[in-house]
Amino acid sequence: MRKLLGIFLCLLMVVSAGCAPKQQDANTITIWHWMTDRHKAFEALAQKYEAQTGVKVKIELYAPSDAYTQKVIASAQAHVLPDIYGILDKKEVFASFIESGFVADLTDEFKKNDSEWENSLFAKALDVNRFSDGNIYKIKPGIYGVPLDVTNIQMLYNKKMLEKAGIKTPPKTFEEFLSDTQALKRIGLAGLVSGWGEQWMINCFASNYAFNIMGEQKVMATYKGEVPYTDPDWIKVFNIFATLAKEGALAEGVVTKPNKFAEQDFALERAAFAFNGSWCVNVYNDMNPDLAYGVMLPPAVSTAFPMKIWGGAGSSFVVNKDSSRKDKAIAFLKWLTADEQQQYLAQQTKNLPSNKKALSSIPQILSDFAAVMDQTTHPSIWEYNEDPWVAEKFAKGIQSIIIGEKTPEEVAKEVQTAKQQELEKAKSKTN
Repeated sequence: MRKLLGIFLCLLMVVSAGCAPKQQDANTITIWHWMTDRHKAFEALAQKYEAQTGVKVKIELYAPSDAYTQKVIASAQAHVLPDIYGILDKKEVFASFIESGFVADLTDEFKKNDSEWENSLFAKALDVNRFSDGNIYKIKPGIYGVPLDVTNIQMLYNKKMLEKAGIKTPPKTFEEFLSDTQALKRIGLAGLVSGWGEQWMINCFASNYAFNIMGEQKVMATYKGEVPYTDPDWIKVFNIFATLAKEGALAEGVVTKPNKFAEQDFALERAAFAFNGSWCVNVYNDMNPDLAYGVMLPPAVSTAFPMKIWGGAGSSFVVNKDSSRKDKAIAFLKWLTADEQQQYLAQQTKNLPSNKKALSSIPQILSDFAAVMDQTTHPSIWEYNEDPWVAEKFAKGIQSIIIGEKTPEEVAKEVQTAKQQELEKAKSKTN
């Protein structure tokens, strides 16, 4: 009975992974991934690599991403992870995988030959996979993952629609942006569209302006609980959304719109501006190949601090520390992120390559996205992140500002109340 119970529990825990690793040829490495849009490109590169080196690369796709994540967690518990895989979660979870011995430290490989591999890739992409000295997770400083591509989130503008409204250049300041949306309104064209029915996109846009208005240090101090959301600088952030709504600068229904529908609106020229990520190049190309558009930073409100945008590694792979084929796995990832392979991936998938030299072969619009990678930041590399419940209250509060239900001051008080409650809960747990 005990033996049968053990078998049952093993099957329950790792339904798809199995209770023991399957025997595998020592000359074959296995990769698990979730990227349906890149699967064919990965398979083509795997065949090319085998022809060049004799090492077979087995590519296994598990989608959607939620199902993939469940498989990785179950397989980690059963110690049956593949040679190469990705971790789709926040830095804290990434750290826990490292601490549990599931991820190889690749620092020495990146530093070989005067840091040749490290220097070939965007530093901002590596930062997502890097743990620095004194990190709050107490992980040994180093680089633990390999970025395949990079991404950032900016604003897009429709060239034809701006020209029709008499706008010669895209706006650089918030005042210019508001003036341009008024010019568009006069000829019956909508201003800004985005998937603000998805709370993370609201938080992304708001954090851009928080960094621009008060700087990174004060934003992090807020997340730590040292600066309240009722601070005048946070009121300025909330007022951004109140102003956009008051001036009619937003497309109709923006607070309930999923991003895929917002992408359709911009691609089909139902709005002149969009807030979206570099992945949109592929999306817009499928929806409207003739769309004439450009990319721009969100128009700045302040000159006190630079405009920071979310960005970094779009997707990354790690190497299984326990793999008996670890050296072969690392060799393949070096090959995969080399110039030629990165150019191929960029051309096939229209994603920004993580290799800086591969930029020469990509479309101009992607180059424009890449040009401001030095201005990127991301929650995955921040020292502190807001509590998820407080972040939810923050995003919902902004939605209520846009539709006119609440004022910026009211939302600031509500978010601060939620923040205080979470701080008190955390304090009680430590006592």
